[in-house]
Amino acid sequence: MVFAGTPEFAVASLRELYAHPSIDVAAVYTQPDRPAGRGRRQQLSAVKQAANDLRLAVHQPLNFNDAEAAATFSGHRADVLVVAAYGLLLPRNIIDAAKLAVNVHASLLPRWRGAAPIQRCILANDQETGISMMRIVEALDAGPILARQRCTIAASETAGSLHDKLALLGASCLRATIDDYLEGRLTEADQDETKVSYAKKITPSDRPLEWTESAEVLERRIRALNPTPAATCRFGSVNIKVFSATPLRDPSRAAPGEIVAATHLGVDVATGDGILRITRLQPEGKKVMAAKDFVNGFKNLLFPT
Repeated sequence: MVFAGTPEFAVASLRELYAHPSIDVAAVYTQPDRPAGRGRRQQLSAVKQAANDLRLAVHQPLNFNDAEAAATFSGHRADVLVVAAYGLLLPRNIIDAAKLAVNVHASLLPRWRGAAPIQRCILANDQETGISMMRIVEALDAGPILARQRCTIAASETAGSLHDKLALLGASCLRATIDDYLEGRLTEADQDETKVSYAKKITPSDRPLEWTESAEVLERRIRALNPTPAATCRFGSVNIKVFSATPLRDPSRAAPGEIVAATHLGVDVATGDGILRITRLQPEGKKVMAAKDFVNGFKNLLFPT
């Protein structure tokens, strides 16, 4: 078996395969090391770190367009290729080099094909999501479904908490899928193209809190972008990252974006419908803090004289 993945989401699946008594993980593919942090030091992906811990061979091609990278991959003679959040589109010759190519996708396909299914399902107020095991084809997340497992989205769910739940669920679903393959009982079903939706990548334009939206919509945005990249707003001249908030149905005549109260309970901001009480935030250049600490330290910013 060959495994391809990059972020933390994929690590549980890699470890599940490594622990399987009938599987030999011949190689691990992950994206090249890239500079990160203030020092811009080369950062190993979470999958590379896990593979190193397990003493597995690691390959990090920029892509598979050159003949050497493709030949190296074919040389593994993989029965199964498993992909989990790898981050590179695979060409036909790589897909066909394994007897079966499987993708671990964090949604109930065909809903939320694409790059950011975890964030988009929270933004859309979905009540459930899950894991889909999909046979890889060249089209984006369009292959037949091999297995699914469902997961309820809690009212307080953040992208971070849902990510962790789905990573474990993905490993469990992958194990069951591989067992079915080994026992010769794996089946597949085509996706319903009439129900397709796309989870486009999160960009900087998704981050600002637009106060004309309702408090409930804004609260979902905050959860969907927690812990990273985080929703943002400005209080006076200070840029703020917002990590948690509570929508209040209290009526207000204040204009959207106006701060109506700032207490130990939080910073209350008028919206297009209701009030949003911000309870955890991070001023630029400072640590993440509870709203009561922010109120104590930035009272003049919230209510300038």
